[in-house]
Amino acid sequence: MNKSKGLQIAKWVAIAALIGIAIWLSRSVFQVDANDLRNWILSFGIWSPVFYILIYTVRPLIFFPASVLSIAGGLAFGAWLGTLYTIIGATLGAMLSFYVAKTLGKSFVRKSWTGNVGKIQSQMEQNGFFYVLLFRFIPVINFDLISYVAAFAKVRFTSFALATFIGIIPGTFAYNFLGSSFVSGNPKIIILAVVVFVILTVVPIALRNRWNKKQTLNK
Repeated sequence: MNKSKGLQIAKWVAIAALIGIAIWLSRSVFQVDANDLRNWILSFGIWSPVFYILIYTVRPLIFFPASVLSIAGGLAFGAWLGTLYTIIGATLGAMLSFYVAKTLGKSFVRKSWTGNVGKIQSQMEQNGFFYVLLFRFIPVINFDLISYVAAFAKVRFTSFALATFIGIIPGTFAYNFLGSSFVSGNPKIIILAVVVFVILTVVPIALRNRWNKKQTLNK
């Protein structure tokens, strides 16, 4: 084994170790209740929105659950402002993840893959905006994973950022509306929020399944 290859392996072992530590922290140290998180955010007074956006921006680096933070945003700022602040923070966080993945994974980004992986890479290179937008519309797909895959697949940064900004709007509103409904204490608003959440979660999945079937029939 030559020296350069040994250094490359050591680098990826170190990265894997850091990711493992971050995941452990997110599941143990950083596990908090959305309502407690909301109180903590509001404790910063007039700087709460700025602090919330900042936390959402760095959130991918500590693997903190985006769903919990989004609900906390709804609890703290209401459906509309919570959605606005979350979209800003989530978009900045996705851009940060994209940049970090591209910087740390330069050897993967430069590499031309083969087989099915190579086809996906080629499709995402050519239609990066469409694929990122499609994945962002589906809330059940891991938010940060999309950012990393897009970086490795050589999606253009501008296409990635714009598709992320547009694609996260429905899901972001669903989570923030759900969080804000609990503050109101009105059963009708809570039921409406749950219905909106289900619709904005299930419909994209149904559309994706329909699109996958159509693609399979056209092959």
